[in-house]
Amino acid sequence: MAIPSFKTVEHVIEELKPGYPVYCLRPAEISRQARFFLDKFPGRVLYAVKCNPHLEVLQILYDAGIRHFDTASLTEIALIREHFPQADCYFMHPVKARAAIRTADQVYNVDHYVIDHIKELEKIIDTKGGGDGSVVLVRIVTPVHDAQYQLSDKFGVPADQAAELLRQVHKAQFQTGVAFHVGSQCRTPEAFEDGVKTALDVIAEADVPVHYLDVGGGFPALYEDDFPPPLEDYFDSIERAFEQAKLRRDCVLMCEPGRALVASGCTLLTQIQLRKDNKLYINDGIYQSLSETVMGKMKLPARLINPNRSLSSTSQDFIMLGPTCDNLDILPTPFHLPDDAEEGDWIEIGQAGAYTNSAATRFNGFFPETFVSVDAPPLLPVAS
Repeated sequence: MAIPSFKTVEHVIEELKPGYPVYCLRPAEISRQARFFLDKFPGRVLYAVKCNPHLEVLQILYDAGIRHFDTASLTEIALIREHFPQADCYFMHPVKARAAIRTADQVYNVDHYVIDHIKELEKIIDTKGGGDGSVVLVRIVTPVHDAQYQLSDKFGVPADQAAELLRQVHKAQFQTGVAFHVGSQCRTPEAFEDGVKTALDVIAEADVPVHYLDVGGGFPALYEDDFPPPLEDYFDSIERAFEQAKLRRDCVLMCEPGRALVASGCTLLTQIQLRKDNKLYINDGIYQSLSETVMGKMKLPARLINPNRSLSSTSQDFIMLGPTCDNLDILPTPFHLPDDAEEGDWIEIGQAGAYTNSAATRFNGFFPETFVSVDAPPLLPVAS
């Protein structure tokens, strides 16, 4: 069932008069970003489902040409397989339950897996056997660069131990691959070049044929006070390093974007419930759509809307407080809005397509679940 469609966010307000949060998808923007990656990245593009698993988002990406999906759980695998049976799922979580491996293999026909430890390889061999044409990629740790989240803190085998694990994958008669992740919201294209070079060193030491090289995710989006280099710079760095490698001619280069594909493809429409001096209480917060403002220190663009009255031409900083009965539910940075903001006004928050609805909890009974689509351009941050 298609979600309701509107020309602008103002039309959403006039029609729905929402006293609840609303996710306003921009299908044209999501499609544009998908086509950009498919056209510009020099390899295969996988969408990281964890970033935004809403079915409408997945459908837009599929219609734009995305056919490969980075899935981390059976729930995500089932979502893709059941709605997009022609698409390919890749089980990219390095730590998997044996039952999950069995179901992924026997029910959903998944044949790409990632590991970062010999015991994970043993799980796959014990559960589904080897030599069946499946792919097992070894995830490695790469040099640290400027990224908002350092995923190597949790996953990855050190490069000096990876060659032996790669040899064991080859010995088990799987197609081999090497994967890495430079960290989410990575601001330095050189991180990917260093990652590829580290992977190539591992491959050279292992001295086995490698069928896949996965440079992971980490491609950045734009946020307030955070304007990383253009994505083409990242693609160029990856392509330069890959072209210098002496790999099999049929080695598949892959990436797993999430944030860079969908962040700009959605805004969050909230409503002010109460004003106390310079404090605005809104109906969404850090336990719902806005957790990344705390965990990732993401500063989101915002604008005040009320089609029923004129807004002040002067602005001020407001402290933003979420709806839960919890003193932690306060955004760490203020929003700069017209100084006559008041109860009943709406605030549209931009760059809300990534890690918003996917990370929302039901804490205290507050849960955003309304989606619409709008034709208007995305709400992007503006460089000062």
